[in-house]
Formats: sequence, structure tokens, C-alpha cells
Amino acid sequence: MHPIIRLVNRNITISLNPGFLIWQVIFPLIYIFVAGFAYAPLIQHVPFGTKELDYPAFLASGMIGFNIMNSTLVSGIIIWNDRRHGMFEQIMSGPFTRSHYILSNICTIGIIGLVSASLIALVGYPVFFESVEFSIVTIPVIIFGAITGSVLFGSLASIISTRLRSSEGFNVIINTVFLFFAFVSSAFYPAENVPEPLRTAFYLNPLTYLVDVIRAGIFGTITEFVIIEMFVLVGIASILFVIASKLLTKLDF
Repeated sequence: MHPIIRLVNRNITISLNPGFLIWQVIFPLIYIFVAGFAYAPLIQHVPFGTKELDYPAFLASGMIGFNIMNSTLVSGIIIWNDRRHGMFEQIMSGPFTRSHYILSNICTIGIIGLVSASLIALVGYPVFFESVEFSIVTIPVIIFGAITGSVLFGSLASIISTRLRSSEGFNVIINTVFLFFAFVSSAFYPAENVPEPLRTAFYLNPLTYLVDVIRAGIFGTITEFVIIEMFVLVGIASILFVIASKLLTKLDF
């Protein structure tokens, strides 16, 4: 078996614990079916492109991007735990290289991101099916968002994990950063009517671009602005991936 496949299998095996699966399924369900319908009488219609979405549909599609981001925390957690428990040293003493380690982490977060996106799309489909407009680009756009978003946020989590040694520091920083991304984005509410400077903060947040791209694919509202957002996502993901790779190649035991 190829070394990268062996490491990917190992990463997925240690990641798929009951707590992680519950977090990935139950938490989005609560948001979609509890918060979505609870706020629906207050937020009846949400503008998105040329369409008017009801709030549960808007939220359910946003949760796909949110869950992709959440699932990529696995990358940082794996790297941090490997360093803490001496597994990184053991892996490097086996038939593996740092390149194998880096590529296996990217493959892992890509797989988890795609599975996470598919899972929430299936769960949320009854909520937004009336507004869905499938076209030839729908699936490719969603796959693009899942992979690019996974690489982007997975690389960010990896960068954080390589710079911190204490468990307290790691947990505080990673949770603070991802909490900011979650709530200062268009995942839960539209950015159009948000007052400044909060609106500017929304568009400094890559999760906003990820969510917009996924929504555009689902609801058939791909515009020039969405295409620009796709290029921005690729640019940010590429930069963070290069930084994460360089840090991992220099990672000590």
C-alpha cells in the first residue's frame, strides 16, 4: 500500500470518533431545523443574487460551508496531537517522508470536507429543495467549494498547530479564530444589510466567499461577483497551503 494511502487511512481512522460524528451531524441539524424555523417568522425572505430565499433554505445552504470549515479542524488536531504524543517522530522514522505526511493531511481534509458537504446537503435538501436550480455546473461548483474550502481552512488549522505547543493555547486560538469566521460571515445571515464596518469584516472572511459560492451552485445564481469570489478562494487557499507546507517541512520533533 502506498505510504500516503496508509497515512490517510490512519488519519481518517483516528478522526472518526463518536464525538466528532455527533458534532458533524447533530450540531448542523439543530441549526437547520431549530434555529432555521424558529427565526423564519422574523426573517421571512433573504435576498441572494436574483432570488428571494426563505430563511431555513438560506441557513441550510450556509451550513454546508460552515460544516466544511468545522470538519477541517481535524488537520490541525492531528498535527498537534502527533507532536504532543511523539507520533510525528515515529512516523518519520518509518517508511514515510515529510512530503507523505503533508499530502496525506491534505487528502484527509479533502475527503472529510467532501463527505461533510454531501452529508449536510442531503440533510438540508428537504429544506431548500423548492429553491434549488440544478444545472451542469451545480455539482462541479459544490465540489470546487468543498475542496478549496477544505484546503484553505485545513491549511490555516495546520499553521496554528505548528506554532503552538500548549494544549490551552492551541484550543483557545483555534476556537477563537474559527468562532470569528463562523459568525462574522454570511453563513447565518446575509451581508447586504449589515452595517459598516461589520460588512467589510464579512468580506475579509474567506468563509463568506465559500458560502456564497456553494449557495450560487445550489440556487443557480452564479454571477461575475461569485466567479471573483472563486478566484479569491483559490488565491487564499494557495497562499495558506504554501505557508503550511513550509512550516511542516521545518517541523521539529
